[in-house]
Amino acid sequence: MKAYFIEKKKMSAFHEHKEELEHYEQMFGRERGRLAVSLDRITNALVLAGQHGVYCTSQRNPSVPAMDLRMIHQELVHAKELVQSVMDELRKAKEQRGV
Repeated sequence: MKAYFIEKKKMSAFHEHKEELEHYEQMFGRERGRLAVSLDRITNALVLAGQHGVYCTSQRNPSVPAMDLRMIHQELVHAKELVQSVMDELRKAKEQRGV
């Protein structure tokens, strides 16, 4: 039995999310479209980590997720903030050019 994660790892993000990339790149342009898909992937990772946190709780305080999950969550939140800021800057630059 092959692990799901191993199967997914073999496929390129450009191949696996081809339709979504094409859709967002057409709507927002190449760079912003790819960033939009990246935001979706980060959001999905946050949801998965949150779901896992329900079952993997801290030994010291069972009402909160384990420390490693809290750290993963925080890193994903920061990555999402950075990607969103780049999207905002690209949008502002496009508006200033009058496009």
